[in-house]
Amino acid sequence: MSKTETGGTELSPAEEVRQAVTGFVTDFKGFRGEIEMKLQQTEERVKMLDRKMTVRTPLAGGVEAAAPHQKAFNAYLRNGDDDGLRGLELEGKSLSTAVNSDGGYLVDPQTSETVQSVLNATASIRAIASVVRVEATSYDVLVDHTDVGAGWATEAGPQAETDTPQIDRITIPLHELSALPKASQRLLDDSAFDIEGWLAGRIANKFARAEAQAFINGDGVDKPRGFLTHASVDNDLWDWGNLGYVPSGVDGSVTADAIIELVYALGAQYRANGSFVMNSKTTALVRKLKDADGRFLWSDGLAAGEPAQLMGYPVLVAEDMPDPGSDSISIVFGDFAAGYTVAERPDLRILRDPFSAKPHVLFYATKRVGGDVSDFAAIKLLKFGTA
Repeated sequence: MSKTETGGTELSPAEEVRQAVTGFVTDFKGFRGEIEMKLQQTEERVKMLDRKMTVRTPLAGGVEAAAPHQKAFNAYLRNGDDDGLRGLELEGKSLSTAVNSDGGYLVDPQTSETVQSVLNATASIRAIASVVRVEATSYDVLVDHTDVGAGWATEAGPQAETDTPQIDRITIPLHELSALPKASQRLLDDSAFDIEGWLAGRIANKFARAEAQAFINGDGVDKPRGFLTHASVDNDLWDWGNLGYVPSGVDGSVTADAIIELVYALGAQYRANGSFVMNSKTTALVRKLKDADGRFLWSDGLAAGEPAQLMGYPVLVAEDMPDPGSDSISIVFGDFAAGYTVAERPDLRILRDPFSAKPHVLFYATKRVGGDVSDFAAIKLLKFGTA
């Protein structure tokens, strides 16, 4: 060692290195201690969070707590135990969950939505019509036939009175639609059997087929009234309360010119939202039609799920439409969102019957639905005839 000019002691290189290493080790120990403390704090927070999640899981998660009505409804379907559903009623939840005063219980919302989605996806007029949910036993559509008077007025000239409104009321009553699937008790006792999924599929299939037929051909007696059951007249003589038709010009068949005339028989205010309706046999005929330049009137959808188009308008293939024949009404074109209204109650009820078909269990499912023409100017028919 040697003294510096300021009186301090000058360290040798070896001592400087030793002190630097000692300082580094001291700093590293402090840094490591700080890291270990933070890791310990983090671990304690994670353990605390795990304890909270463990306490909350039975209340916030799981089937038992998240869907009490689903569990109770499943028990009712499998073994007829309705104590859980009645318990929900006692808790004041009967208006939104279980109701048995008018025969049966409301199905679990998830099952009901499954049935509803299947109905909306099927090839039925429901897919293009106006669908309304009601709580009453009928639905009224008010139609104003008059136009508001208008004209050019001068500052000093008299103002003419407008016409008196002419309003029609169309009442669409709701009718009970039912299905009666059955299953054996042994199958219901099998916990691996998805009773709600099976029931939803059977009910939806039955309801979809019944609705599709009624919306086209229903007579209105204890069922919706189909648009083809209304009186039809030549479109040149059309008046309210009837559906206008255009003759195809060929008995039992159709031409490209008739398709074009049908499209332009519909008013321009309806044409923009127009759709064709026909069955598969008629579709086979129409796909072969060409215009004067040799181009097909029919074009398939460019993407999966898109409907085919005829003259640029979508086509709904509904098998309940009449087959081509002499004077048959086999093609319909119109704005069905304006022209046909489907009214329904949003609830679906199930009544379990283990006695009537032993050893099977019957499930009596009901819903209320109605339908009728709501605007006679919005739908036009193509008659496969010469006049």
